[in-house]
Amino acid sequence: MSDPGQRLRSSLAADKAAMAQFSAAGEEFDSPIAMEALRATRVLHAANQDPFPRPGRIRVITIANQKGGVGKTTSTVNLGVALALYGLRTLVIDLDPQGNASTALGVEHSVGTPSIYDALVGDRELAEVVHPTSASPKLRCVPATIDLAGAEIELVSVVAREYRLRRAIEGYLQSLPEEERPDYVLIDCPPSLGLLTLNALVAGDEVLIPIQCEYYALEGLGQLLNNIELVRAHLNPGISVRSILLTMYDSRTKLADQVADEVRNHFKDLVLPTVIPRNVRVSEAPGYGQSVVTYDPGSRGSTSYVDAARELAERGVALTPLSDARPNGVRQSYPPPLPPRAFPGTDAATLDVGTVPASSSEESSR
Repeated sequence: MSDPGQRLRSSLAADKAAMAQFSAAGEEFDSPIAMEALRATRVLHAANQDPFPRPGRIRVITIANQKGGVGKTTSTVNLGVALALYGLRTLVIDLDPQGNASTALGVEHSVGTPSIYDALVGDRELAEVVHPTSASPKLRCVPATIDLAGAEIELVSVVAREYRLRRAIEGYLQSLPEEERPDYVLIDCPPSLGLLTLNALVAGDEVLIPIQCEYYALEGLGQLLNNIELVRAHLNPGISVRSILLTMYDSRTKLADQVADEVRNHFKDLVLPTVIPRNVRVSEAPGYGQSVVTYDPGSRGSTSYVDAARELAERGVALTPLSDARPNGVRQSYPPPLPPRAFPGTDAATLDVGTVPASSSEESSR
């Protein structure tokens, strides 16, 4: 959809159509409050009537962008809640030492709480640090504590340090009966390109990049794509960018439209049709230990995230099981990497999503 604002206008038109339908049945929805209540009902009770389709395989999605404040944590939490409310088993892994995803899901993450730090640096299995959430019985969370801030230093001397998270996830999936394995594993990354983000990129099968509809959000995108390509060339050949989500869209500004158009023109079908508008309810929800989907299900922020989650789920239907011998969709680790070495420099402007320049692979082998 070329005009990002058209998505919001279509949603308004759908609301008017629903209002006309209920009015014809003798129900009166002639106020904004009544319409918001109608949208809330559709969000919270549609799972039994219109559940999201299950993916063709377990999807491990890394949500990354080294720029802060673009909506990584907000998108991780709200997409995870929406997927769970609509019938899909979901695991959210909070890999940001700030622990904001844990806060938004109402999961304790004070010092001493069993967390992802214990699975990465300690000797705990991931199953021991998985916590239930109040948002949905199908949604679970691995919280992050402030201890995670020192993990990058502690992991420096660890063998195969880039694979710690991947092997923790695989061990967790192997330990569960097939019917209890999550359909989605969402990894919330810190706003950096350090060892934690590297672990997330090695652990994932695909990357979702939230992009704020402002100019600064585009500046570091080339560096992120460059790093993803280097990870694919050296550590995880299965990783790729499959989804881009436009966030914080402000329909009152031309800049938002220009940024959205530029992203869509460059990344084409990778961009999800739904845009996430600026909405105060999205910012308020974490203060109550909730996602916006449960805090105010009738708000524009909530319905937009539900629409984005549905589009994400629909894209997963066509995915086929991974080609190598991985039982019941469970992924297997790649061989341990070679001793750490500096990646060769590559011009990000020459990179295209889904390809690795021949010059890059040639230089890396020298």
